[in-house]
Amino acid sequence: MKKEKLHIDFDKAVEFMNNFTEPLPADLLLKLYAYYKIANRNYSNPGSSTPLINAFKANALIQAKSIKRNDAMKAYIKLVKNEVRKKH
Repeated sequence: MKKEKLHIDFDKAVEFMNNFTEPLPADLLLKLYAYYKIANRNYSNPGSSTPLINAFKANALIQAKSIKRNDAMKAYIKLVKNEVRKKH
């Protein structure tokens, strides 16, 4: 089965971010985290060894909980395009 364009674009955005090494604002990283988790249907609790980081990640997931999977993919792609690629 052929992957649809949205999934291909999402995978490309994830790959770009996985290779991105410059520092980014924490709020942007938390949004990307939440959208990524929702897009991948990964609803497990954050797994950081630092409780404060877990709290921020959990809060980001709670804020994005009503977003549908495809909308999370689109939001992730848009953030990468508009906030990361254009500014770096």
